[in-house]
Amino acid sequence: MKRIFGVTVLILAAVVSDQPAAAQQTKAAFAKPADVASIGPLTPVERGALARAYVLKWGGYVQQVYRVPVGVWAQRMVPTFAHADADNFRNALKRATYEGASAMLSGAGAKLSDEQVIDSMARADLAPTGVRQEVVTKALGSAAADLVFTPVTPCRILDTRVAGGVLAGTFTRDFNAVVGVGGNFSSQGGSATDCGMAAAGQAAVVINLTAVTPTGAGFATAYPFGTTRPLASSVNYTAGAIVNNSIVVKLPSPLTTKDFTLYTFATSDYVADIVGYYAPPVATALECSRQFGSFVNVPANTYGFGVSATCPTGYTATGLGIEAAANVAMADSAISSTGGTVFTYNLGGTAQSTRAWVQCCRVPGR
Repeated sequence: MKRIFGVTVLILAAVVSDQPAAAQQTKAAFAKPADVASIGPLTPVERGALARAYVLKWGGYVQQVYRVPVGVWAQRMVPTFAHADADNFRNALKRATYEGASAMLSGAGAKLSDEQVIDSMARADLAPTGVRQEVVTKALGSAAADLVFTPVTPCRILDTRVAGGVLAGTFTRDFNAVVGVGGNFSSQGGSATDCGMAAAGQAAVVINLTAVTPTGAGFATAYPFGTTRPLASSVNYTAGAIVNNSIVVKLPSPLTTKDFTLYTFATSDYVADIVGYYAPPVATALECSRQFGSFVNVPANTYGFGVSATCPTGYTATGLGIEAAANVAMADSAISSTGGTVFTYNLGGTAQSTRAWVQCCRVPGR
């Protein structure tokens, strides 16, 4: 009887696979299993009816979303249709989502509700065609995404009370957060030094922005120079208050004559201190050195005599060897993260003195 059921489903799969996905979806709305008992075990004929209804209901969806031809998918489902619990099979056809139906068919329906599936899909990144986009991995150290934060000693880069004067309400003013080599921020009322912010590929800066005694309630927004002001505030204030906030401001790429623009809703003085910046990662060459072990006499006519060397703390062993000696050569070696041993052989008639060396490397600064 199972063979009859299997043949029935395979024929069903072949028939459905020849129909356009749109037609399958149309039929799915009206497809119902015929003469299937609502309780109890399923006969092979009843299983065939449920399988047909299941394929007609979800075949188009599987083909469109998962890019699996209906016929191929239906044939793959034959073992599941043949062995699914009767009640689970009936309940699977009542589910509103394919993922929920699949979970029910496999016996895990209680763990995945249709509401959970719908919520997950609403959050998923879908292509315009409705096909799930694959996650694209990026290389570690991506210059475009893996920015590295570097803190600097807090340093003043602007103070309108010292230079430039109060910033009038609903107006903007442009400022620098990065200077050239030998430059400073004194023209903006800031430090006479470069604050550690000489141009070096910075992509964004971290600033403590302070509004000083504004004439009314409002907000200020700092944003990249040359771009449209976003509908967001960097700091909110009330009349006469002194309020500050820590913000991250993206810088233009490539750098231009100015770095960021400051908009104020109410007339106010402003002070800004730089505390750090983000920049693309920079490849760092390994720092390596060769460390030697003690001299050892390798006995005459021996094989497998071991000589060792170790790395300093913080270094990792990357290679092994021995100093040249008459009639002495490497037979084998064993290396670990901290050092290693070279197993030698001496084919000469006298003992020979040699020593092992190990190449030790580390990432500078670690």
